[in-house]
Amino acid sequence: MAVYYVAHRLFAAHDRALGAYIAHRLAERVGAEAVFLPFCDTDEENLVSDLKGQRLYELDRARLRRIDGMIALLHGPSLDDGVCMEIGYATALAVPVIILTTDFQTYGPTADGPTVAFCDPLLEAVAPTIVREHRLAPPRPTDGPDRFAVFLNQNLQTLAAAADRAIEALLAASPADPPSPPHAASGQRLAFIEPSPYLPDGLWPDIADHLHAAGWTVHTATRLNDHQNPRKAARSDWEAFRRAGLTVVDVRGPETPPGAALMIGASSATGQPVLAAAPDGAWTFADGREPNWRNLMIQYAVHGRFTDIGEFADLVAPR
Repeated sequence: MAVYYVAHRLFAAHDRALGAYIAHRLAERVGAEAVFLPFCDTDEENLVSDLKGQRLYELDRARLRRIDGMIALLHGPSLDDGVCMEIGYATALAVPVIILTTDFQTYGPTADGPTVAFCDPLLEAVAPTIVREHRLAPPRPTDGPDRFAVFLNQNLQTLAAAADRAIEALLAASPADPPSPPHAASGQRLAFIEPSPYLPDGLWPDIADHLHAAGWTVHTATRLNDHQNPRKAARSDWEAFRRAGLTVVDVRGPETPPGAALMIGASSATGQPVLAAAPDGAWTFADGREPNWRNLMIQYAVHGRFTDIGEFADLVAPR
């Protein structure tokens, strides 16, 4: 029996309700036992564990290793880092991913250049099937005079159309090609650097210099600076990341940036080492969980974190 995963932002009731709506419509087609919905199916509200966040990460990761397809919900300019991590994880295992969005915005590096569906073109590179239903449905004559009810129904019809299109795309998707080995066959020591799009890159020249001195070839992500062909640059970045023997990412910002989250997810799936720049000062708290310095899917997937070049040097020093 094929099993499908619905990846969604889950910190507020409306986010969980949207995830449940998609899962319910999918279950009507394939059966409830064939659908996994995080938070719901891990009983997160009532789960008790000494390290609840780590336990939830382990439960979701165990399910991600046994799925045949994913619908991932992404909306807005600040994309959920847990969902991006799950997309990266599934993609690394050649699981087809359908991204569903109702965002009416597109994004570009300049005012008059090319645009992409999301703020980071890497999402299109790793999961090219995107279902975008961004316009309101027309009002129905039967909706009555209440303008708020009319507006609500217009949005609900949009969600229904988006869900059905995503489900059809998921059920029609073929298994992806088997993933290639993540490390360079030639034995080249390639390190991939993923700076933050939100913060100055003052730390990264020192990181690159240290890696060069230690014998690494370094590829620093270029797609967010390529104003002519960001999609091509995104594909090149992903190919370089997949060949790398070490990935270094910046997880600072309002959420872990989408590209960093994707790479952390893929690294978690393949065992590829990934280190995260994560200065202190961004803790989050939730009922019953241990404090998290990032989204728990990020926190428990990275192999180490550092706040400065000295701590980074300690992490990569030969043991």
